[in-house]
Amino acid sequence: MEKIFLKTSDGIKLALNHYKTNHKEVVIIVHGWFMTKDSRAFTNLAEDFSKYYDVITFDCRGHGKSSGFYTFTSKETIDLKAVVDYAKKQYEKIYLAGFSLGGAIVLIHSALYNDADKIIAVSAPADFNKIENQMWKKEAWLPTLQKCEPKRWCSVRPSFIYLMMRPKIKPIDIIKHVKAPTLFIAGKKDPTVHPWHTEKLYKEAVCEKRFELMDGIHAEDLYISNHEYFIKLCLDWLQKTPATENLH
Repeated sequence: MEKIFLKTSDGIKLALNHYKTNHKEVVIIVHGWFMTKDSRAFTNLAEDFSKYYDVITFDCRGHGKSSGFYTFTSKETIDLKAVVDYAKKQYEKIYLAGFSLGGAIVLIHSALYNDADKIIAVSAPADFNKIENQMWKKEAWLPTLQKCEPKRWCSVRPSFIYLMMRPKIKPIDIIKHVKAPTLFIAGKKDPTVHPWHTEKLYKEAVCEKRFELMDGIHAEDLYISNHEYFIKLCLDWLQKTPATENLH
């Protein structure tokens, strides 16, 4: 695995892990709020995917070894564009897999640029302002404690309140512009982004699509709790020959 740095169009230094396994296709993984490319869940996920594809994981701005401050989807598409542009120079096909706010980021990016071949959006919110985030529920705080990584927690830098609350593109407003085949995954018991978000995005999407409601909670926790099923679900989607009609 190669560690590299890129610079975004607005001057942010991005830290990448590039898993080179001699494939012509790459999966770019986008974490959500309070996670990093080096979080145990994402290093394990990258290792699993790297058996079948090359993989790129990166720290969004304000996380891990990247610079800047996290803006909760306002500017993180700039980060993803820099990574996708880097990957375009090396791969025949590019797949995007985003988790939680990372799921929103891959959908917004794809609506703007349409340069991904396939997408996986896990626990993606339809609208940032409608995220439930019921942190007091044990389904929310217990997994957070189980994923306790003090080094990661200390690396997270949110933007100032006035920047955090700046207008954001709502995934539900742009989902019809996404052309790449998209797998939508949600957790039935998700206390952070209730499954109606992802289901609504799925229903509004006009691309080739599939919706999977897993018996679990949020984002990377769906992978952690049932990693074999999760990986198989994703691989089946990525390896599937595109159809001429939408899946329902």
